[in-house]
Amino acid sequence: MQINACITSLVSSPEDRVFKALADPTRRHLLDRLRQQDGRTLGELCEQLGMTRQSVTQHLAVLEEANLVSSVRRGREKLHHLNPVPLHEIQDRWIAAFERPRLAALAAVRRRAEEPMSDRPSYRYVIYIESTPERVWEALTDADLTASYWGHSNVSDWRPGSRWAHRRLDGSGVDDVVGTVVEAVPPRRLVTTWDDPPADPAAPDGEPAEQREPGEPGESTVTFEIEPFEGIVRLTVVHEHLRDDTALDEVGVGWPAVLSNLKSLLETGHVLPAVPWEMPRA
Repeated sequence: MQINACITSLVSSPEDRVFKALADPTRRHLLDRLRQQDGRTLGELCEQLGMTRQSVTQHLAVLEEANLVSSVRRGREKLHHLNPVPLHEIQDRWIAAFERPRLAALAAVRRRAEEPMSDRPSYRYVIYIESTPERVWEALTDADLTASYWGHSNVSDWRPGSRWAHRRLDGSGVDDVVGTVVEAVPPRRLVTTWDDPPADPAAPDGEPAEQREPGEPGESTVTFEIEPFEGIVRLTVVHEHLRDDTALDEVGVGWPAVLSNLKSLLETGHVLPAVPWEMPRA
């Protein structure tokens, strides 16, 4: 009996009623209508829904039970008002526990990544490696492994919104590239931004090393796609939003060299006998 009482208490909790109310797209649409213009009548809310007044009334009853909507009478009319308090309480419980600055940074990065940049060059490179997705992912994200084949350590906790750095191995702690982890789906997909480090180590993340002229392109985006196939892995690297054709030429030399070194390490246990990116260009 006590267990049943506990279950009943959980099911009828205020939060449960809110989530139940929000689960239906029609009820979410009604909330959007009230957000756009508060104090609507039943007739106004029925517009553009293609539903009977009775059906809309039933949806509004669920919203009122969840305390998301309140109603007051004005003469013969009944006006419905949005109550944001339950949503605010859910936000405090389910979002405030996470790092708001991290989420805000990630949202900003995503917005920038989705902006059209068709006039900036991109580079794509595909390589096949006899390995597993897990080992390739580790090779891309482990600081010690990247140090062994890349000449730098890639340092981060690799959580979306986190900072990452391409750090020198001379003990100076200098980062030659910095950015943000946009997306991390181990062991299949990793998306990061790439940019110059701050001019001052004490400066906030994101301040470029040199003042850019107005309109000069800034950070680029790198996407790693890891696809397994019968004992091998296809690793695709897409470097987008490059600054100019000079940067495109540079990554066209750098990525094949780095990824060849990675392939050698995973397939043979050691990197190439010479540093591939130091080989003179033809």
